[in-house]
Amino acid sequence: MVQKKKKTSRIPLRLNLIFFAVFILFSILVVQLGIVQILQGESFQEEIDRTIQDTSRSPVPRGKIYDRNGELIVDNKPLYSITYTPPKRVQANNKLELAEELIDFLTINEEGLKKITERNKKEYWYLKNTEEALERLSEKEKKELDDIEQYDLMLERITDEDIANFSDEELQAIAIKRELDKAYALTPEVIKNKDISVQEYAQIAEHLSELPGINATTDWERKYLYKDTLKSIIGSITSQEQGIPAEKEEYYLTRGYNRNDRVGKSGLEEQYEDILRGRKEQVQYTTTKNGEVIGSDIVVPGVRGKDLVLTIDMEYQELVDEIVLKELKAAKSRGNYWLEDALAIVMNPKTGEILALSGQHYNRETGEYENTPHKVLYDAHRPGSSVKGATVLAGLQSGVISPGDTFNDRPIQIAGTPPKKSYKSLGPVNDMTALKYSSNVYMFYIGLRMGGEYRNPFPNGSSATFNIEGVQTMRNYFNQFGLGVSTGIDFPFESTGFVGPADRPGNLMDLGIGQYDTYTVLQLGQYVSTIANNGYRVQPHLVKEIRHPSSNDELGPIDTVIHPNVLNEVDINPNYIKRVQDGFWKVFNEQGGTGYTNWAGRSYRPVGKTGTAENEVYQPDANGEIKKVADVENLSLVGYAPYDDPEVAFAVIVPQLGKNNGHHVNHKIGRGLLDTYFELKEKRDKNNADDTEEE
Repeated sequence: MVQKKKKTSRIPLRLNLIFFAVFILFSILVVQLGIVQILQGESFQEEIDRTIQDTSRSPVPRGKIYDRNGELIVDNKPLYSITYTPPKRVQANNKLELAEELIDFLTINEEGLKKITERNKKEYWYLKNTEEALERLSEKEKKELDDIEQYDLMLERITDEDIANFSDEELQAIAIKRELDKAYALTPEVIKNKDISVQEYAQIAEHLSELPGINATTDWERKYLYKDTLKSIIGSITSQEQGIPAEKEEYYLTRGYNRNDRVGKSGLEEQYEDILRGRKEQVQYTTTKNGEVIGSDIVVPGVRGKDLVLTIDMEYQELVDEIVLKELKAAKSRGNYWLEDALAIVMNPKTGEILALSGQHYNRETGEYENTPHKVLYDAHRPGSSVKGATVLAGLQSGVISPGDTFNDRPIQIAGTPPKKSYKSLGPVNDMTALKYSSNVYMFYIGLRMGGEYRNPFPNGSSATFNIEGVQTMRNYFNQFGLGVSTGIDFPFESTGFVGPADRPGNLMDLGIGQYDTYTVLQLGQYVSTIANNGYRVQPHLVKEIRHPSSNDELGPIDTVIHPNVLNEVDINPNYIKRVQDGFWKVFNEQGGTGYTNWAGRSYRPVGKTGTAENEVYQPDANGEIKKVADVENLSLVGYAPYDDPEVAFAVIVPQLGKNNGHHVNHKIGRGLLDTYFELKEKRDKNNADDTEEE
């Protein structure tokens, strides 16, 4: 009991000791706060009032771009760079003094001197002759005009003679000050990043303490390793001088951009700007109330933009460009005066990955050939019979024809209109042989029936029943394949083609043979891919993966994989799709098919559909009136391979050829696309097998 009493008596003592210690610490804290508040409060408040903290964001290098095999396409070339970061408040005289000091270390080249404007010269003269400029104002003007109005008037009264004889040194100062004037407060502005010698860079770096706001650092510029190959698809970025586009200023500023930031202005550089831009370096500046910078700290380190891995195979792309250009030149050599373009696309029908797209253009003014792959997405043309697969499927699914239905291929003439016919009378044809022989008349009957006219044979010379809703019905079926609508490609712009007004039976008949609405090569590629893919329309895309940046030239870890995206499954019986696939087989592989002579015997089992469309060329005459100057034709071709397990689909259009002067240019291009694809695949498979054997 005695021991128990002793233990219980110690507990209050320990608590008392703890309470006493807390009391002492709390007393010390109160005394210290009192000292800060009473004795040092005024000095601390002065320090707070004296300094202000501001955060500035500095751009980082953009992400790189690779092809599907890891070949670098777009890189960042490092550059020596001299930058200027102005304080929050800086006088024009201070900038001029800085510019004059920089003359000893920096030389602006001839190109930079040419950018000097008359106003730049007048502003320089004003700063050097302020009192004389002020004397050119009357006393009344000095009293009635505000400072800005006075300044503008003084500049206006500086004569050409005043600014006519600047020395080389003065012009250098003007040019440098011009660059300094572009800078926004606490935002680095590149003064010079091209043709900087090692000596210039070193001298400035040694004298930074004497040059307020100036920094010797590194910059970058985009380096396109394949020059103009795919350049209009990859796109471009603005210069620092151009900065963010004025029409999108609010959009970019609200996302942390500076006005002088370089941003993507076209192509994939624009489409994937948010990915390629990276994370800016954030610098916190401490400034005085007068705006003078007295300290800076990096609060968020910068990170280079993420890298894009494209679906494009650059080795194959270059070969495709060679094929298309070769055939365009050959066609031009045969006297096709109005011919200017040859366009092609190759894609994986199951995934939507675009493997290559080529646009070769003949510039009539310069006589030169140009690489214009964007035309595959931008330019829409009448394709002709290559869309007949969609027409047959529209007829079957809508019920206006049944599998195996036969029509006699002979000219049809609706009252008051010219006869409509196939390239020759083909006799009785069904849905599959109509594709094989490319019967226009069979498609005419589908169009007539969708418009409400069911007489068979149609009595020539009579009027046709016509329900305008049939036009939209057919277009709705076409839309399911990607014809006449957006394909969904990951690119800033694509054309959806021209949809003409259709209020007569003949319009609907022409629509069914690809002789009315216009489509891009990309749309045709998606259309034939949907047939190859058993009715699943997959979104085409140019980017395969997004990767984190790496510290070397190798690809970094995967950030995002772009998986196949099925936009829709066509509302068509799978058995009907199989009939069209078999019809496409007959086109290429059965004697008499419109593609047989060009495709028969190919080991990779290709299928497809040919197309020829009548077209016209219109140009202004001497009075500015638009008139038809020539009748021409467009040759098209769509296809895929292998027939039983498609891995590649393609589309080709060569517009504005002379009548019957195409010499199978569409087939030559298409055959070249697939021959090259499978030859390259075989070569790579062999190389991989050899590498495996060696290992």
